[in-house]
Amino acid sequence: MNKISLPFRALILASMIMLVGLPEGRAQVVGMKTRVKPGVDVLIETGFKPLLGRRVGLVTNPTGVTSDLRSTIDVLNEAKEVNLVALYGPEHGVRGEAHAGAHVEDVRDAISGLPVRSLYGKYRKPSPEMLADIDVLVFDIQDIGSRSYTYISTMAVAMEAAAECGKKFVVLDRPNPLTGRKIEGRPLDLEYKSFVGHLPIPYVHGMTVGELALMINGEGWLAGGVKCDLEVVPMKGWHRRMWFDETGLTWVPTSPHIPRSDTSLYYAATGIMGELGVVSEGVGYPLPFELCGMPGLDPQKLADELNGSKLPGVYFRPQYFTPYYAHYPKETCGGVHVVFTNRDNAELTPIQFHVMDAVRKLSPETEFFGKKRDRMFDKVCGTDRMRKMFQSGRPVAEIVSFWREGVDEFRVKRAEYLLYK
Repeated sequence: MNKISLPFRALILASMIMLVGLPEGRAQVVGMKTRVKPGVDVLIETGFKPLLGRRVGLVTNPTGVTSDLRSTIDVLNEAKEVNLVALYGPEHGVRGEAHAGAHVEDVRDAISGLPVRSLYGKYRKPSPEMLADIDVLVFDIQDIGSRSYTYISTMAVAMEAAAECGKKFVVLDRPNPLTGRKIEGRPLDLEYKSFVGHLPIPYVHGMTVGELALMINGEGWLAGGVKCDLEVVPMKGWHRRMWFDETGLTWVPTSPHIPRSDTSLYYAATGIMGELGVVSEGVGYPLPFELCGMPGLDPQKLADELNGSKLPGVYFRPQYFTPYYAHYPKETCGGVHVVFTNRDNAELTPIQFHVMDAVRKLSPETEFFGKKRDRMFDKVCGTDRMRKMFQSGRPVAEIVSFWREGVDEFRVKRAEYLLYK
């Protein structure tokens, strides 16, 4: 669900939004000491040990960079010790050139000259032919900590293909921007398995991609229970209570609507609701996922209703906004700006369910669900029960209580796969 197909002009606007953070990021590289070394930095320190003497394929995108912002593609391609022979691109493409949901074609990378094999086009899972000329497949992509973001689905199917073809799989680990402590949302019911919900994990999983890979392998979640020859290159200096802005690393936008590291919080807080296309989540305005609203709503009444719920760590500020594209383009929406007052205490994912509840109170005629919308909402929730509880008018407290089920059991199960304290 790396969000919404955009027309060309909208894509340009989204790209402009992404660029806003770059000057600050560049200053951070120059003026702030990096506390965390991502897996690619550690790989360099080891002299590329897991890759020596092997033909290498790399699954990556613009987020695959060293702590000083060198592309992992360039690092591996220029290293005399490494034989990089192919690139594999997830949603948005290896260089981030494709908008969300767009079919990505196989191409030749203009910078490195390497063949790029799309994992978001004809194939999501690499075919045996796509892996025939490599010995090891490396994964280096920044995740945002939510189950519906498709990069972890790409990792899982790539692991599966590697296992089936007898290829080694190496994960270069990166921070979870939501910390390694937050776990929210009931684990996915595999009846609703899709590319926006591929693993039986909570919606906010609190794991790094490396830890997830270990769990996928260890729990036998690959098709047929196959296990791949897996190696995780861990980070140095990361601990579970760290937010991304505490790592000293520069945030590279993971997709056009995740321009900053803290957008990951807002994505978890409103992204599921946004799939319905009824209440705008701010996509199409320069505050993606930070806003909730629709035409005809009174911002103050919505804010009062939500603030009256006294949700921990969050305040709802009344705001009008006019999206440029996506839901309600050029229409004035009455809504709220979600403001985190204490991100450690805030429970992210229930926010959108409280917003939906407030809207149904203030605007009883609003119809949240429809045939097409139902399917995607169920997929991202990982169950149809959430939708059915809303449709039957169940209280939001009951809906949120159901949403929390299974989190404690998952927390115990994941413990043996954790790499960091």
